[in-house]
Amino acid sequence: MMNGEKILLQSLKGIQNIIFDLGNVIVNLNFDATIEGFRKLGLDEEVITMDQAYADPVFYELETGQTSPDIFREKVRGILNNEEVTDEQIDGAWCAMLLDVPAHRVRILQELGEKYNLYLLSNTNEIHINYFHKKFRQAHNIEFSSLFKKDYYSHELKERKPDLTSYRKMVELAGIDPAETMFIDDLEKNIRGAQRAGFSIFWLKDGLDIANLF
Repeated sequence: MMNGEKILLQSLKGIQNIIFDLGNVIVNLNFDATIEGFRKLGLDEEVITMDQAYADPVFYELETGQTSPDIFREKVRGILNNEEVTDEQIDGAWCAMLLDVPAHRVRILQELGEKYNLYLLSNTNEIHINYFHKKFRQAHNIEFSSLFKKDYYSHELKERKPDLTSYRKMVELAGIDPAETMFIDDLEKNIRGAQRAGFSIFWLKDGLDIANLF
């Protein structure tokens, strides 16, 4: 843990901006909970794996804003082969993976925000974000977006990591210099994409917590 801390602190020289991923960096995730949720609705195969690979294109389409939540739910009913499943049941299973944001992570983001420009870049979707923002507000009594200068989501950008276009689009919208920016993510493929885009990088491997890095 200390080695990770020293490496990151040294890497922050000349850094003005820090970009965080959301899942398993800020919010804890349990993909098995969503898999089990869909199984309870009749699905006999995995819809998402631990490396975040989706079994059907509709999940990627939702994540890149190519389809609406309503069309997504209709397609999920087709995947489940069950037209009686409600929107609430589908959303409940889909959002089951989203767990908590520990208070210490909120505090470290607030502290870092006094020294750096903080941003968020997340592969996610409208259903998850609406649910997560409400849950975060109830737990911490603040708006999640208030922790960042700006939070960017793939379904709004119409681009997703690790595609180089997603990083470049965010850079253009935020008006930041990648050479002055640290990018933190838990997935190696996203880290490598950020590196190709010119960011300094830190791979938050399993067992590390952002509160231990600064």
